Amino acid sequence: MSWKTRAQHQALLQKEQGTIYKDWGGRLVVALAFPNTYYVGMSSLALQVLYREFNAFPHVVCERVFWEKGAAAAGRPLLTMESGRPVAEVDVWAFTISYEMDFFHVVEMLRQAGVPPLARDRDESWPLLLAGGPGVTMNPEPLAPLFDAIVIGEGEEVLAELVDLFQQALPDDRDALLQALDRLPGVYVPALVPPVEDQQGELRRIKRLWVRDQSRYPPISSLYTPETEFSNKHLMEIARGCGRGCRFCLAGYVYRPPRELPMDLLLDWAREGLRYTDRIGLISAAVSDHSQIDELAPALVAMGGKISASSMRVDPISRPLIRALRASGAQTLTIAPEAGSQRLRNVIAKTQTEEQLLDAVVLAAEEDFPQIKFYFMIGHPTETQEDMEELVAFVLKARQIFKRRIAMNATPFVPKAHTPFQWMPMTDARTLKKRQQFLTRQLARHKVTVRADSPAWAEVQAVLSRGDRRLAQVLLDIPRLSVRDFWQTMARHGLEREAYLGALPQDRPLPWEIVESGVKASFFRYEWRLAQQGRVGPHCPPQSAGCLTCGVCDPAWAFRFQDAIPAMKIE
Repeated sequence: MSWKTRAQHQALLQKEQGTIYKDWGGRLVVALAFPNTYYVGMSSLALQVLYREFNAFPHVVCERVFWEKGAAAAGRPLLTMESGRPVAEVDVWAFTISYEMDFFHVVEMLRQAGVPPLARDRDESWPLLLAGGPGVTMNPEPLAPLFDAIVIGEGEEVLAELVDLFQQALPDDRDALLQALDRLPGVYVPALVPPVEDQQGELRRIKRLWVRDQSRYPPISSLYTPETEFSNKHLMEIARGCGRGCRFCLAGYVYRPPRELPMDLLLDWAREGLRYTDRIGLISAAVSDHSQIDELAPALVAMGGKISASSMRVDPISRPLIRALRASGAQTLTIAPEAGSQRLRNVIAKTQTEEQLLDAVVLAAEEDFPQIKFYFMIGHPTETQEDMEELVAFVLKARQIFKRRIAMNATPFVPKAHTPFQWMPMTDARTLKKRQQFLTRQLARHKVTVRADSPAWAEVQAVLSRGDRRLAQVLLDIPRLSVRDFWQTMARHGLEREAYLGALPQDRPLPWEIVESGVKASFFRYEWRLAQQGRVGPHCPPQSAGCLTCGVCDPAWAFRFQDAIPAMKIE
């Protein structure tokens, strides 16, 4: 069956620009895996940056690997894209993992490749398994027994050290290599670090890495293909991190502190991308928060670029950005209120007011956008039926202003590790389903399309997001991927769902405290108290200048500007 896999790969490769081919002879061979489809994985800027950075080393060859639905069940081998070689033959198999639900695909890929899934069952005759990405940075524990090492944080910072070590030590004893990896900053070797609950005395923790100078590792596209969500787009990360402090948002904490790239450098990168395509995708937690976005967006359009934006805020709204998007042919303006009532937006620290949100709707109508899309979460802490009714009322106000298509997503809130809501229980699936049905009933007759993610699968995601090492065996033993089989497999292993979905204690260490995120525990508790009072907490200052409040920034970073702002006292 390998001929079928190879033929599919060749068809995809023929449509690509930027593919790198190298001979394996005498080189360190890295398989860079994204545990989802090619279509999804090729939209990952992290994958593209790592592909370029690994291949920038003359003595390294890096080839891509993707999960394919049904391939393992059909007995098809797992092959690298570029050369079509079995993944089990590489030196290092590196996964970039963005999302907890892809954990199931990780296990499937290991088995498809014929590689023993548990690290303890592999010696130096097998590839060294490495993981990284936001899906495992803040809580690596559910996958910890599967990997030899996990990079915590932004892996660009340790890439050169990893490559040097692999060159020197891969042929040697695996135990010696693990000891050497354990000495690298930001590298977690689960075999050498006991789970939090088994540690005695002061916790052994792995400090999260973050890049101070992103220009050293240009966060821009290196591959172009029409076979992906961002078809033939030149992606550019214009800023990393977000200082808004939304209490539900993992990205707001996994990428602290917020950093932005200067406009002149971004324009240079855009000119480079325009050699391949006129479509430029701006990537950031909040594209509109870039301090030069009002100048940058029109400048990119003037260069001949057709821009899109991954996300934006409306407090305040960037009119030049909105107009540049429409001039680029954008069909949809996406707005994320997250909650329908001002009370609940205060609880979750989403500071946009209804007036600001409706101003954005007015602008969408004035600029003749064909569609508006709203993103809401349901099941937030303290959410009530009254909040649901206010959500409906808000959307109906938007409908009075905007007469074209309106769509909305009602995504269940999932508590995440290393956020102020990490201790919160998850709203049960039955309640979430009822609230989704309420929204559909109330809005469908007003021609508002309501899309709703599965509450049942959201509960599974919540378990994985706040899980411990015991879940690794659940992932290995689940007979098929279904919600029922997941819970039944947990029960067979003596694991109670409420222990993962319910409220968690604040008086004992949690599994993910194996990671030192940089944010002080006192800051999370402070934010939690503010949430209970319905109050909004501090935001990162512009460019994070002069603030030591949450603990991520050190003085060398925080006070690099003269207009430093004194730290806020947390009580």
